[in-house]
Amino acid sequence: MPGSIPFYQKNHRHYDRGYRNKATRSIMNQYQSSSSSSSSTAGTSTSATSWSRGLNLASYSGLEASRLSPLPKRAKPTYLAVDKENQIIGYVVPIFSGSQELLDAEETSVRNTSAYAARRDLFTSCLETERSVQFARKKAMRESAERISLNKRIHEHKQHFKRMNEDSLMHPPEFVIKPRSHTVWEKQCVRLHCTVTGWPDPRVVWYKNNVPIDPHAHPGKYRLDSRYNVHALEINRCDFEDTAQYRVSAMNCEGELSAYASVVVKRFKGEVDESLPAPRWTSTRGGPVSEYGITFQTHIVDKFGVSFGREGETMSLGCTVVIYPALHRYEPEIQWYRDDILLSPSKWNHMHWSGDRATLTLTHLNKEDEGLYTLRVSTKSGYETYSAYVFVRDADAEVEGAPASPLDVRCLDANKDYIIVTWKQPAVDGGSSILGYFVDRCEVGTSHWVQCNDTPVKFARFPVTGLVEGRSYIFRVRSVNKSGMSHPSRVSEPVAAMDPADRARKRGTSAPWTGQIIVTEEEPAEGIVPGRPLELQVTEATKNYVVLSWKPPAGKGLEGVMYYVEKCVSGTDTWQRVNTEIPVKSPRFALFDLAEGNSYSFRVRCCNAAGVGEPSDPTEATTVGDKLDIPSAPRKVVPTRNTDTSVVVSWEASQDAKELVGYYIEGSIVGSNVWEPCNNKPVNVTRFICHGLTTGEKYVFRVRAVNAAGISEFSLESEPVEVKAAIGGGIPHGVLPEMGPGGKVGQLTEHRPRWAGTHETVQSTPDTKQKCNKSRADTEAREGARPAGSGLIPPVEGKSKAGKRGSVSWAPDLAKDLVSESVSDSGSLTDTSAQSYPVHAGGQDQAVGTVDQPEAKQARKFSVGASANRDAARPRRESAASPAPPYGISVLECERDSMVLAWKQPTSIGGADITGYFVDYREVVDSVPGKWHEANVRSISERAYKVSDLKENRKYQFQVRAANMAGVGIPSMPSDIFLCEEWTIAVPGPPHDLQIREVRSNSLVMLWKPPVYQGRDPVNGFYVDIKEADAPEEAWRGVNNKATEKTFLKIENLQEAESYVFRVRAQNQAGVGKTSDVTDSVAAVTKPGTKDIVVDVDDDGVISLNFECCDMTPDSKFIWSKNYEDITDSSRLTMDTKGNKSKAVFSAPGEEDIGIYSCLVTHTDGASSSYDLSQEELKKLLEISHEHKFPIIPLKSELAVELLEKGKVRFWLQADKISPNAKVDYVFNDNVLSQGEKYKMNFDKNTGVIEMIMESLTPEDEGTFTFQLQDGKATNQSSLVLIGDVFKDLQKESEFQRKEWFRKQGPHFIEYLGYEVTPECCVILKCKVGNMKKETSALWYKDGHEIKADEHLGFTEGVLKLEIAQISKKDSGVYEIVLKDDRGKDTSRLNLTDQGFKDLMNEVFSYIANSSTPLKITSTETGIRLYTFVSYYNDLLQVTWHYKDSAIAFSDRIKSGVVGDQLWLQITEPTEKDMGVYAIEFNDGKGGLRRTVELSGQAFDDAFAEFQRLKAAAVAERSRARVAGGLPDVVTIQEGKALNLTCNISGDPVPEVTWLKNEREITSDEHCILKFESGKFASFTITGVNTSDTGKYSILVKNKYGTESGDFTLEVTEGTPDLGVTSYWTDAEGNVVFGPNTPKEKMKASVTGAKKEKRKESVTKTGPVESIADNEECQGQKDEEKVTFEVEAEPKASDSEEKEDVQEEEGDDHPLISDQSESFEQPANITSG
Repeated sequence: MPGSIPFYQKNHRHYDRGYRNKATRSIMNQYQSSSSSSSSTAGTSTSATSWSRGLNLASYSGLEASRLSPLPKRAKPTYLAVDKENQIIGYVVPIFSGSQELLDAEETSVRNTSAYAARRDLFTSCLETERSVQFARKKAMRESAERISLNKRIHEHKQHFKRMNEDSLMHPPEFVIKPRSHTVWEKQCVRLHCTVTGWPDPRVVWYKNNVPIDPHAHPGKYRLDSRYNVHALEINRCDFEDTAQYRVSAMNCEGELSAYASVVVKRFKGEVDESLPAPRWTSTRGGPVSEYGITFQTHIVDKFGVSFGREGETMSLGCTVVIYPALHRYEPEIQWYRDDILLSPSKWNHMHWSGDRATLTLTHLNKEDEGLYTLRVSTKSGYETYSAYVFVRDADAEVEGAPASPLDVRCLDANKDYIIVTWKQPAVDGGSSILGYFVDRCEVGTSHWVQCNDTPVKFARFPVTGLVEGRSYIFRVRSVNKSGMSHPSRVSEPVAAMDPADRARKRGTSAPWTGQIIVTEEEPAEGIVPGRPLELQVTEATKNYVVLSWKPPAGKGLEGVMYYVEKCVSGTDTWQRVNTEIPVKSPRFALFDLAEGNSYSFRVRCCNAAGVGEPSDPTEATTVGDKLDIPSAPRKVVPTRNTDTSVVVSWEASQDAKELVGYYIEGSIVGSNVWEPCNNKPVNVTRFICHGLTTGEKYVFRVRAVNAAGISEFSLESEPVEVKAAIGGGIPHGVLPEMGPGGKVGQLTEHRPRWAGTHETVQSTPDTKQKCNKSRADTEAREGARPAGSGLIPPVEGKSKAGKRGSVSWAPDLAKDLVSESVSDSGSLTDTSAQSYPVHAGGQDQAVGTVDQPEAKQARKFSVGASANRDAARPRRESAASPAPPYGISVLECERDSMVLAWKQPTSIGGADITGYFVDYREVVDSVPGKWHEANVRSISERAYKVSDLKENRKYQFQVRAANMAGVGIPSMPSDIFLCEEWTIAVPGPPHDLQIREVRSNSLVMLWKPPVYQGRDPVNGFYVDIKEADAPEEAWRGVNNKATEKTFLKIENLQEAESYVFRVRAQNQAGVGKTSDVTDSVAAVTKPGTKDIVVDVDDDGVISLNFECCDMTPDSKFIWSKNYEDITDSSRLTMDTKGNKSKAVFSAPGEEDIGIYSCLVTHTDGASSSYDLSQEELKKLLEISHEHKFPIIPLKSELAVELLEKGKVRFWLQADKISPNAKVDYVFNDNVLSQGEKYKMNFDKNTGVIEMIMESLTPEDEGTFTFQLQDGKATNQSSLVLIGDVFKDLQKESEFQRKEWFRKQGPHFIEYLGYEVTPECCVILKCKVGNMKKETSALWYKDGHEIKADEHLGFTEGVLKLEIAQISKKDSGVYEIVLKDDRGKDTSRLNLTDQGFKDLMNEVFSYIANSSTPLKITSTETGIRLYTFVSYYNDLLQVTWHYKDSAIAFSDRIKSGVVGDQLWLQITEPTEKDMGVYAIEFNDGKGGLRRTVELSGQAFDDAFAEFQRLKAAAVAERSRARVAGGLPDVVTIQEGKALNLTCNISGDPVPEVTWLKNEREITSDEHCILKFESGKFASFTITGVNTSDTGKYSILVKNKYGTESGDFTLEVTEGTPDLGVTSYWTDAEGNVVFGPNTPKEKMKASVTGAKKEKRKESVTKTGPVESIADNEECQGQKDEEKVTFEVEAEPKASDSEEKEDVQEEEGDDHPLISDQSESFEQPANITSG
């Protein structure tokens, strides 16, 4: 184990034993053999001790060392330092090397020599000591190294298996070194690099401004490098566009991480506009040419003009390019554009550069080649462009009248067997409408064309199916009309029929990184049926075809999957397979031959070799038809003069046009009626220059719009326009400058020009000679040497001045806002496009930057040179003088070698307009100023200028002179000393050119221009400060608390007559920048005669803004502006000035006209005013304009309808003001109605009421009724739509009113049958009748059965009634009353069933509830009772008892009930838990009524005490001793018989029983036996009755609750003995009946005694309560007790009971009672048994 090698070192060459050469192995063998021989000699020698030690030492060094660690197997020592836990903490340097074996062998060889043997004896003692120490150290170190190596191997073994575990092996990306930001100069290279770790190895992507960087798309620009986890992005030759934020994203399956870095590219000089791209590095065949340090001047001459060609021809466009200085083998960057799109060399386009001429050859013209062609020449110093339009006319048709060919054929959505082909419709249809288009395809590599559609399609889009997967195709389209077929279009680009994912892989593009790396082992999908397709939808639907798209199913079985498409007509369940024969491979499918107008649903099934899968979810019902409508016709076509052969045509876009392709324009000579197309390729703007017209002819124009659905109708013809050059020469070559935001001209960018629309771009520059003449004219005007305009002046190349003249260029940010030239002649138009003017001073060429001016300024402003020439040629005015010097020179921006200056206008202009300014500068060294130098030789019109070619960190002073037609004024005072150093502050610079307008006594408007220096971020707002003119600096305060984005602000709430000064500050994201210069003092005073802008709407509805100025001078002019910017769109606003009044007239006011309109009068003391046209104000003005333009007759009421008697229908309206000459037309469904039998019209011109009456309405009268009024110019109309339910309801109501009228001719109901509930809860059915007479009868019916007939009705009151006293459920039904006589009959019904009866009962219940008394509390012997009384109780009444707002759940303890009209709630055995609020709620179907009572406190205590008392009394009453019954009043018995009487005794405790005879107590003996058994039965027995037993007997019962007695009288009569046994029964009521064993003859024996009415009299005299208790107890006894030989008498009843008994006996016919009564009337002879 110690000699093993770690697994990671086995293949290392330094540890391979075969690495040692043969010489080394030989020395090792000699060393080992010598060691063995030395060891054997030591064992037998008897030499001296020193020699012996030497041998032993040599033996140890050889054998022992080999034993410890055999050299050939020794492991490589580690160079890593580890701690106690075997964690690597660093590196160590070993003190022995791997070649120690070689050294030991050499030592052994030396020792074996003779010289060594001689010296060994001399120094043996020292060497032995040294060797022993050395070998001991080696041994210890070897052992330590082996232990470390072993531990390291174990640790690395563990780490290896740990890394082999996937979970611990993977980890997300991590940036060890992140990329850092760079700031570089132009043309330098920059390299961004980072180090990324992660497992699996992350995928690294670089982004620029969050857009992935593709080196292949920009060859030579970007270079990506990835080595050893170090990733780099190299940007070659940085230009300004490379300034961006770069992001590097590292992603693997564990996650994603990004790092950011910024690159800022700075320029060396400021002579090139920063908005322009820097030219790329160029090379020629002779090698690279350096552009550094050279300023190029580029001129495009010998230009191509507007060109016309025909299809099939070849055309060449070329320009000569002059670049100065001319460098050998220098090639500028030449780019050609067509309609803003960069052209690339192809078979259609050939580009050539010959060294001084750029040529573009169009080899085979097609209409696709029509457009605006632009040549762009780029150098390091800038670029030059030239543009002109190329028109391509259609080739002659093969068949006369055939249409032109389509154009721009493209292929979209290519898939395996499906491609969508699109095209654009031609402008020429050949004289008849195009019927459709045929699409042809051709496989690439063949020349065989196949027609794809059998019938022509009108939609400019067609799906081509049935393609072969993997093959490439080209397509063409032909149009057809009734005359024939057109030429085929230009073929499309080749496209392959394959899956989009396969196409992407073939192009080399990788799929987007998803961050998920999944390694799976796919199981074979054989035999697996694919699942359902997903997300099926209809992507396109026309009347010719429907296109479906879906996604393949998820899961397995997708290999070789194809699809079947099924359709189903809406409303059916039948699915029909569309492609039965051949399944489709693409997840797209086009269905043809569908019935237009029908609705279909679709679904798709997947299939493969295993079978057909389940269908997808069906789509929603889709109606076959065109979803895209043909656009509407454009409007308001307006032609404008341009040149002698061209006209500018503008129009309003089509309304609500979808997927608009563009517009076609046609022109025609007035009177010829022959229309020619002006363009053969649709333009997508609303303005176009039509070329090739005949000079002097008058033309009219029309426009139509195009989309995929077709071509719209033509617009209305324009007004005629004569082809004649506009004042100022027009716009040559058909080029219109693009009007960007704010009216600024657009500029070209690096890759795509910023041109808007058809052919609108910057015009080319004039030639060099013209430039020089202008420069010379400006110089002469400045110096005043001689009048300008005396013909052409020779160039000034040879002119020189002392000192170096500064190079001049416009500041980049001033190009849009600072360029404005003085108004000298409003009728002139000059070429003011982007130009580069060469200025020759001192033999050195300097560049003048470009200036872009808005189109509107071109229409009315001069270049300074031209104006100087013209003004000099005119006679000078006597009052004209040179202007005063400017003042307030300040610095707006400072760069390394340039400064932007601004100054204020002179206080006096000298009586003539200032035509320009001249700037001088001088260097100041150690406070010593130098010599003045001219900064510009050509006057500048703006009060801001950029002085270039200064020296960095030098100090300068400046002075400015103003010039007018009288000459150049004196210079201003020298400015402060400014240091020329680059501003690097983050906040913006100061705003400038502050102007005060519209000064009033309490407000004014201030304007300013944004700072030239923007700071680190763009300016996003401004703050305005104000203070009084004489106030200290601390008085500055802000006007606006929130920054305004506008460059103007209205300041209000000023103190009248107070003077103020103002300043402005700009802000960006970094903060607020420097303040501007302070304005001059302004007094808040409204000057006399000051007028404001007045809005006027004339009689024709024209809206205008009017301004009048009373302080006009001969030179004064009105200048209108919108939002304080020049009005660029003159088509929307027309200015008209007459005298001291100016009017701005709106052409077609709309939302785009919203803004602040201001008018400034020049050469006055600030006469100006503004008007804020807001959206609300515009809406009001448009309403007023419409009223004036289209006056209407005011109406008091719109057209309305009402019903008259007999169901007549009246349509009417009322006009407010109308003259007697007014006319009215009655229109129904666009048909004029006339007076007749059906319609009766009436027009009362005094009241303005117009009416039309119809007898009735029929279904044919459904529609729209309109009254059209005309009173002179004023008109109006009002319509009433009577359709659908509205008409049906009106017709129904008319018929009802008609029937009502006829009904009321006989007896009828004025008020139909209804009901009324009285307070006594009686229900009265009543109705009111009219037109009755004596013969009229009224019959009542219920459920069809007559219930009442009243032949004698009193019709004076006219009310019939039917009373229901106590209504119940049986009274539910349908009640009907019929009135009839000879004039007719009328019927009224009242439904009192279901809901009707429920409503009636709810009303009854409401009366019952309202009659209820408040809840009261009473006590009973069983508990507490709550009760209320109602006037009437109904069984249907719903009552709910509540306790504490909860319904009571009734039980045996709590019960409710009704007794008569009393509703009660009984609480048995109440406790304190029963305390609370109780309520009874009556439900009447509405809110109900609730009565409450609180059972708590004293009320509960009193009730509970009373309950206890009654309970005790009841207990006493039930438990007292009493005789329940059984004793008769009188017993008559024969002597000698036995008498046995038994009575029931009750009481608790058991009472004591005492018998009395004649008020004396008797005791039991043999004759009279007295018994009391079971505490219940007391018997009285006389064994043999004799006369002495006659008397009154009483039984007395007594216990602690009371005493009671029972009496009977015994009468003994003499008679013969009767052997029968007489027995009596007493029933439950105490009546005496005969027993069953008594002979019948004995039953007839009378029991004499009391009379019949006294047979129930009680023996003892008890009260009514006792009798009730006895009766209850007797009724509880269900078993009758049989007594032999006894008669039981019932106790005496109360008086009331006696009365009831008498009544019962009188009305009772029961035979038994009759017999008993008869037997009681006769004496009964009772004998003992």
